[in-house]
Order: sequence, then C-alpha cells, then structure tokens
Amino acid sequence: GGGGGSEDSEALRKENERLREELKRQQELIEAAKATMLGGADDDSDSSTDDEPAAKSRGGGEENAEGLGARVEKPMKKSERSYFDSYSKIGIHHEMLSDSTRTGGYRDFLCNNPSLIRDKVVLDVGCGTGILCMFAARAGAKMVIGIDMSDIIDDAREIVRANGFEDKITLIKGKVEEVTLPVDRVDVIVSEWMGYFLLYESMMDSVVYARDKYLAPGGVCMPDKMVMKVALLNDDQRLNFWDDVYGFDMKHIKNKVRARYLKDPMVEHYEPRQLVSKAVNFKEFDC
Repeated sequence: GGGGGSEDSEALRKENERLREELKRQQELIEAAKATMLGGADDDSDSSTDDEPAAKSRGGGEENAEGLGARVEKPMKKSERSYFDSYSKIGIHHEMLSDSTRTGGYRDFLCNNPSLIRDKVVLDVGCGTGILCMFAARAGAKMVIGIDMSDIIDDAREIVRANGFEDKITLIKGKVEEVTLPVDRVDVIVSEWMGYFLLYESMMDSVVYARDKYLAPGGVCMPDKMVMKVALLNDDQRLNFWDDVYGFDMKHIKNKVRARYLKDPMVEHYEPRQLVSKAVNFKEFDC
C-alpha cells in the first residue's frame, strides 16, 4: 500500500508542475495581450475609436471643476486613448454598478467601518461614476478625492452635485501618476482595480503608485489582500454542442474550440458543479 501512495504523490507533484507551467504560459499570453492593447500603437496619432474593448479606467486632462488638481499634459497614443475612452461609455458602468456583490462589498466596508473613514481623507483611484466617493462621503469622510482619466468623470461631477456632496468630494480628471492632489497625504485609498483574472487591466500599478506617494503612515488601502485561485473544470457540455447541431456534424469546430481552450485565456461563466477539483491558492497579494 505504501508504494501506491508514493506513486500517487509523485503523480500529483508532476501534475502540479504541469499546471504551474500552464498558468505561467497563460500569464505570459495575458501580458502580451495587455502590452498590445496599451503599447502596440507607438506610431499612431492620438485619435480614438469607439470599437475597442473596454478595460479598467486607470485612476488617473484638464483641471477639475473646482480648479484643484493640476496635471502635467502628456500626449497619448491611440491605444491609450481608446483604453480610457472605453470607460466613457455608460454601458460598462451599468454592468459594474449592477454587480451587487462587488458594489455592495465596497459599500459595506466604507459605511460599516466608521473608525477608518470618519473625519479622514479618502482617495478613490479610478472613480468612474463616483459611487465609492459618495459611499465614503456618506460614511463621514472629511474629504474625498476621486481621480479618473475617462470622460465619465464629467458625469460623476453632475452626480455628486445632484446628491449634495459637492462640498466634500473633489473630482480630478487625469492620471494618478500625473495629477497633483490638493493634499499631501490621504488616510484611505480605495479602488475597484481588479480585472479579469485579477491583474488583467493595468490598474494595480496605479494603486501602488498612489499608495507609495500619498498614503499617510498607518493609512489603509482597500482592498488590501487579494488571492488568485485555480481549479480544474469539465466543459464537455460546451464542446459536445458541436457534435450534433440541428442534425449536422460540426466536430470540425469542436476541434478548433478545444485548441483555443488550450491556447488562449478566456472569460466564461461556469457552474460550481462543473468543477472537478478543489480550488487552491497559487498567488497572494498584500497591499
């Protein structure tokens, strides 16, 4: 019996190594796609298009409506402009705000931790419509600063005024790496920076920049701990769809789909019953 256990352990070790290598390869693919999206148009003009996929708005141009927050003017490439313009569209904000788990979690943190928020200065990196800024103001923050590079910040200003927070919330249009805040230090940094597979959307570096430059000693970043998990799943149902499509054999497509699964990262919805292993942690971050 002992020999069999040893063989099983060795098989698991090899399988773990294979999975780690596959995850490393997938991460490289993600990084390559991100580099293409953000830096693949060095020679392009700064004109923008409306058909590029949405990505997280880097917090981050003009002065804000109150005249605070000067920024350094830097030309943007077409790919970078499209990156920010994608978050000028209302649809992506509707999608995020409709995610009650996401938005409710931030609301609960900000509103249920008065000792962290009340009479404090709060910075929201990538503020979008200003929802987190308003949660912080409602929770008793002394001052709230929201930064966003996309044009949605113009709508956020109107939303802030409509809800009576214009005296407490300052909104700055620009990149967090380039603007000048009206204060030297903040007590809390909050940001909804997480992208697909946590890191795919180029926001974490902006949050870290803001933390290193503006967070006061003893200050708080939220969220401050992140865990990436991996698990095995069974997707036979999606693959087997191509076996018989209205009575026609389309296995040729099935083979292409299977090849894509092995090559490219994808964002899909799966039911818990499709998991064939326990989820395990493979990377943790502490902000």
